[in-house]
Amino acid sequence: MSAGAIVAIVLGSIVGVLVLLGVVGALAGGAPDDGAAAQRRTPPGAPAPERTAAPSAEPEAAQDAPVRVTARKTSFTPGVLHDGGPYTSVSVTVTNNGGEPIDVNPLYFTITDTSGGKHTAELAVDERQMDTVDLAPGENITGVITGKGSFTPRYVTFVEGLFGDGVRGDVT
Repeated sequence: MSAGAIVAIVLGSIVGVLVLLGVVGALAGGAPDDGAAAQRRTPPGAPAPERTAAPSAEPEAAQDAPVRVTARKTSFTPGVLHDGGPYTSVSVTVTNNGGEPIDVNPLYFTITDTSGGKHTAELAVDERQMDTVDLAPGENITGVITGKGSFTPRYVTFVEGLFGDGVRGDVT
C-alpha cells in the first residue's frame, strides 16, 4: 500500500471519529424540554410576573441535620508545601449526625469570602490540614482548610464526594 493511501485512511478515520462525536454530542445535548423552563419565561414586552414569597418553612435545626459544619477563622501555620505566598486558614469541624458513614476529604471543601469569591482547598500548605477519613455516625473531626491568598472568609461549604448537596458553615 502506498504512503498516500495510508495517509488518506488515517485522515478519513479522524474525520469519521469527529463526525461521530458531533452526532453523539448533538443527541446528548438535545434533551426534550420538560416545560419547566417555558413556565419561567416572560415574552418580550410583557410585564414581568408578580413574584410572591414562598411560604417559609422552619429550617431543620443544625443539630438535627445529617451533616453539620462549623467553622472559625484561625491563623495560618505553614506546612510542607508552603511556597511563601499568602494563605487564609479556617478551622472546620464536621459532625456526622446521620445514620450512615460519610467521607471527609480536604478536597470536598471550598471557602467563600466576603466578596463572594470562592477558594478551593490548597493541599498541605497548612500543617493542620483536615484529614481524609470515614466519619461514622456520631463522630466528628476538626481540621484546617486553607485557601490561597489573603481574604476574609465568610463561610465554608462541604460537599461529600465532590458532587451532591453542599452543607455550609458560617465562619465565626
